[in-house]
Amino acid sequence: MGDNNETTAQEMEPQQAIGPEQVRRATEILRKYKSGKKSLEERIVRNEQWWKVRHWDLMEDKHTRDDPKPASAWLHNMIVNKHADIMDSFPDSDILPRERGDVEEARRLSSIIPVVMEQNGYRKIYSEEAWQKLKDGTGVFGVYWDQSKLNGLGDITINCVDLLNIFWEPGIKDIQKSRNIFTVELVDNDLLEEQYPQCAGQLGKGSDSIVKKYIYDDSVDTSNKSAVIDWYYHKRVNGKNTLQYCKYVGDIVLYATENDTEVPTETRQQPVFDESGQALIGENGMPVMQPVQVQTGVSVAERGLYDHGMYPFVFDVLWPEEGMPVGFGLIDIDKNPQESIDIYNNCIEKNFQYVCSPRYLVRNDGGINEEEFADPNVLLVHTDGNLGQDSYAVIQTPTMANSNYIAIMQNKIEEMKETSGNHDTTTGAAPSGVTAASAIAALQEAAGKTSRDQIATTYEAHKQVVTLVIELIRQYYSMPRQFRITGEHGDSEFVTYDNAGLQPQSQGVEFGVDMGYRLPVFDIKVEAEKASSYSRLSQNELALQFYNGGFFRPDNADQAIACMDMMEFPGKQETIEKIQTNGTLYQQLITLQKQMLQLSEMFDKVTNGKYNMAQQVAQGISGNIDAMQQTNGSAAMPKQQTSTSGSGKDDAIVSNARTRAAEATRPGQQ
Repeated sequence: MGDNNETTAQEMEPQQAIGPEQVRRATEILRKYKSGKKSLEERIVRNEQWWKVRHWDLMEDKHTRDDPKPASAWLHNMIVNKHADIMDSFPDSDILPRERGDVEEARRLSSIIPVVMEQNGYRKIYSEEAWQKLKDGTGVFGVYWDQSKLNGLGDITINCVDLLNIFWEPGIKDIQKSRNIFTVELVDNDLLEEQYPQCAGQLGKGSDSIVKKYIYDDSVDTSNKSAVIDWYYHKRVNGKNTLQYCKYVGDIVLYATENDTEVPTETRQQPVFDESGQALIGENGMPVMQPVQVQTGVSVAERGLYDHGMYPFVFDVLWPEEGMPVGFGLIDIDKNPQESIDIYNNCIEKNFQYVCSPRYLVRNDGGINEEEFADPNVLLVHTDGNLGQDSYAVIQTPTMANSNYIAIMQNKIEEMKETSGNHDTTTGAAPSGVTAASAIAALQEAAGKTSRDQIATTYEAHKQVVTLVIELIRQYYSMPRQFRITGEHGDSEFVTYDNAGLQPQSQGVEFGVDMGYRLPVFDIKVEAEKASSYSRLSQNELALQFYNGGFFRPDNADQAIACMDMMEFPGKQETIEKIQTNGTLYQQLITLQKQMLQLSEMFDKVTNGKYNMAQQVAQGISGNIDAMQQTNGSAAMPKQQTSTSGSGKDDAIVSNARTRAAEATRPGQQ
């Protein structure tokens, strides 16, 4: 009887799509993925020792156990210099519309997204990702929606994912084509039990063995931690490819999107109808209303975790490997010459020791007190009997005085510099024999091409990060949010923003046909932020050259724009727009001055030249043009009185105005 009741109770419970059986199968897939990633994980752990200049722990054998083991930091220094190049070119993204109707929304996104990135500490995350990319060959960004942010309102979270903690399908090149992706994090058991009561008494079963560990200097205890696994996978629902997600620990499902089948609803007021379909009218003459629950969307199980349907990870590869979404880094390329350099240094130091502390051959019956003889602090060494010349002999150690040994080691250092693209020129040193500043600058520009190539791939990864950020804003920013942005002139502005402009837009009706909806889509343009003093100096110098060249003189607007069209520099379009606006205003001013002069001439004719209005207006026009010429590029383009100058058109206008004014005010003119 009891078994039947238990069976009935189990049948009444709703069956969930993701349960213990499904997560056990997922864990088996995870272990297969981990097995395929074994060599990569071992390489990453070894690379970390090379980065910490602890590589003698990997090179030591029984013959070198007691050696000096000097460890030079040439490889470490090369990575540091490459990282500095990357951070000097920190990206600044500009959102560009693909359709004219999205221009305003793109402008707003260009102001909002830097604020979102800054709130996530993106510069620090970008730096961490750059270290990973240079050391291990691949850095990974993660872009998620965190519902716990802003007191439950939720916001975007960006972080740097450790390669040891993420697992993908072996043999794929594009991470988005992996059937599953897993990330693993070790969490304290007491914190898990506090947040998820269903975990009480079921944790601490050694599941942390999934995560590969670094070689730490400190003792890291993981006995009271459990591996929390985030499982991402693609699944087709109603003909659409969706991204599904499950968080679990052991066999316990903490959350799964496929189990979240609740359809969102809201209460709305609707009229009450009678049996004939007529709306009931109340005593006040208004229809009788009743609250009704109306569906406002689809369930998470049908919709998926994110509307964009992509894995929330971006892989940034330094040097790619075929058939893998990851690559190899500077340590993998240059650890062999670094090893040779340290072995040579070890040999040199050992030679110094042997030369400074010579060894001796001593006869067994030589009668020398060997203990006293080996102690350099003992002044008197006792002997038995007569001490002959053959009782002991100095072991002759060959010295490394030959310069060839030093040259070989220097060649290894140069090999590291060549293979890594980290020449002396890139670090600011001028080559011997080169003294001209232009020649040094040209060499530095050529030497930095490898850094620019590596930075370009990181910019492509940054574009993908910004794309994921835009998609999360499109999905979740339904409530208005306040942002402090930087205005066009560097001042702070406070704006309100939501995702209304990112939702599908109606295209209207053409010839009686509904054209449907379009989704606003944007392009992302990435440029280097002016992070280095050199880039700021060059930008300022360019602005001064434009000023001295008369580019900002409104009467030179057409020539300046034609010249700028052949140039390429940051902020080019904004500068052209300002010059064009000034030129338009100038032309309008000239037209108004002509009209004023004509009206003043008519006034003087009516008043018989009593007030000399035309002459006063002509003098005012002349003074305005003189002031304008003196304050707009006058250093490079001084005012000329001949018609061949840049302001010849203006001089002709003034000359004609003065002539007409003089004729209008002559005695006898009516």
